[in-house]
Amino acid sequence: MRDKVQPLAYRMAPRTIEEFEGQGHIIGKDKMLYRMIKADRITSIILYGPPGTGKTSLARIIANTTQSCFEKLNAVTSGVGDIKRIAADTKNTMLNPKGRTVLFIDEIHRFNKSQQDALLPYVEDGSIVLIGATTENPFFEVNKALISRSTVFMLKPLEKEDIRNLLLNAIEDKERGLGNYNITIADEALDYLCEVCSGDARTALNSIELAVLTSELGENGHISINLNTIEECVQKKAIRFDKNGEEHYDNISAFIKSMRGSSPDAAVFYLARALYAGEDVEFLARRIIICASEDVGMANPTALQVAVAAAQAVKMIGMPEARIILSHAAVTVACSPKSNAAYMAINRALSDVEAKNTGSVPMHLRNAAAKGMEKLGYGQGYKYAHDYKNNIIKQEFFPEEMKGTLYYHPTANGYEAKIKEWLEKWRDQ
Repeated sequence: MRDKVQPLAYRMAPRTIEEFEGQGHIIGKDKMLYRMIKADRITSIILYGPPGTGKTSLARIIANTTQSCFEKLNAVTSGVGDIKRIAADTKNTMLNPKGRTVLFIDEIHRFNKSQQDALLPYVEDGSIVLIGATTENPFFEVNKALISRSTVFMLKPLEKEDIRNLLLNAIEDKERGLGNYNITIADEALDYLCEVCSGDARTALNSIELAVLTSELGENGHISINLNTIEECVQKKAIRFDKNGEEHYDNISAFIKSMRGSSPDAAVFYLARALYAGEDVEFLARRIIICASEDVGMANPTALQVAVAAAQAVKMIGMPEARIILSHAAVTVACSPKSNAAYMAINRALSDVEAKNTGSVPMHLRNAAAKGMEKLGYGQGYKYAHDYKNNIIKQEFFPEEMKGTLYYHPTANGYEAKIKEWLEKWRDQ
């Protein structure tokens, strides 16, 4: 009876390492943690990662496979007394002939310093093998002495394919899952759930269970799950973006044109739509970088620096905080004065290179890279600009065929107005 009331996510927890989905970087065959579990040679470890990525499941697998005594504590409800009790039981040869206990502490970051310190002597002498699980960075939240005596394994959000496998297995499994309900689920509903759960297996399984339990049996004897049902169960409306389809391109086009058109409000709106729909944050950062150079250009050269810094920060931070960084960059680009002069300059130059005889590099601009080349005229007559007043020298830089060509036409917008003034003086010389 108890099995029937347990949540689906609990019932479907993997029992063996072979049933475990995802985290191939630490649990794949021949990886360190895989070998430790298989050989029952677990040493103290700390599992660090977002919710629903398999930390507790790995602890259960270890509990199922180890020959040592296994104990579990939750840091929220446990204290030093529980640690001392387990340590005393471990030393009792009648209760524990091996004199070794594998202790799983969930949410170990919630243990205070004294509670963590109480673990140290037992972890040090090996009588307690610690398995700590935490959603917080253990290098900030866990005692450094415990960290130094443990191996930290970082779990990542599950890939969409891992989530899909878990859901399909739960739908088909008649022993522990929902296989007795005769479920059919629309592809778009399954795709959306794999996307919206953000790599959290528990969220995905809880959502599919709620969808099934709140849906009526159809006339064909099946329970049909569509996108609307899943939206209701996860309490989030799907924006239907086909990442290879029209909606994707329409929204990105509107996002870029809003930044180009100096509308920060519209830019943030289309950015929000893209983020809500699960658009790749690194892709969005790249579009902002392009706009910063193509549409802002020299009118505000720092916009490109902000955009590039944002792209780097997004990689470091990830969602949900990445939304702040992307908004910062998009607003910077949208609010900057605009100039596409640099963009048009390279287009004009490429057009000439493609269609015209553009000649050869003048000899005075060539480098005499090897001894004797200067005798052939390489580098002869070159004037070093820094030897002249204002670091400017009248000198021909174009091939004979291209003399007098102007590609870059600066605007009078923003910082480029200063460049325009300076360049006009230089060109007049």
